[in-house]
Amino acid sequence: MSWPARYPQGKPWRPVGSVTFVAFVTMLFAPLRCTAQALKKGISVELAVTSNAVAMPDADKEDSLIVAVTHKGSVYFGIDPITPAALAEKVKGGLSTRTEKKLYIKADARTPYANVMKVLDAVRKAGVTAPILLTAQRETPEPGKLVPPKGLEVLVGPSSPSGAESTVVQLLNSGERWPVLKISNEDIPWASLESRLRQRFTSRSEKVVLVKADGLLPFARVVHVIDVCRSTGAQVFLVTPAT
Repeated sequence: MSWPARYPQGKPWRPVGSVTFVAFVTMLFAPLRCTAQALKKGISVELAVTSNAVAMPDADKEDSLIVAVTHKGSVYFGIDPITPAALAEKVKGGLSTRTEKKLYIKADARTPYANVMKVLDAVRKAGVTAPILLTAQRETPEPGKLVPPKGLEVLVGPSSPSGAESTVVQLLNSGERWPVLKISNEDIPWASLESRLRQRFTSRSEKVVLVKADGLLPFARVVHVIDVCRSTGAQVFLVTPAT
């Protein structure tokens, strides 16, 4: 019988290769980690981490319109709890006195995408066709330095933009950690998403991606796809119910 090698202290020896493998896996899944973030006011949630979000300093203004979706699916307009059914009228009222129709969605990365779709549908009915999804970033801010919120603008609607030649990206629940990813019904590896999109866009005048995702998937997976699409300069269109 062979016994595992031990240090002089009697502790089992662990091969260096296993540590290297763990580090590699950590880096591979790092883009989808979440960090707890809150703006100056509002409900605290864990936001999905992105690389291509842009600064949204107006989201930190006192009168900014922010809809939050918690891990459990609870919805808040500002700090007030609200049902998705009542959200459309509330948002419409909040926008009635504004010339710029900006609305920010702060959704927990772990909540099922179906919870976020209900909110997207409600704000669309209120007249908001380009909400901004607030996200967290990988960079660590310098001590004492104020970093503005960042987000990704998306388009929403019951169907693809009229007249636009869209590339359809689908996320299908596989029961595994990673969903099945398709571009125009063709299965592709997750690592190939950006390169495949750039290849398709070389022969197109418009860069529009229609994202369709299973409602059971964590919102972080959908945000990851949106983030990759935005890295190519594409507009992202999220399909909401036709009701």
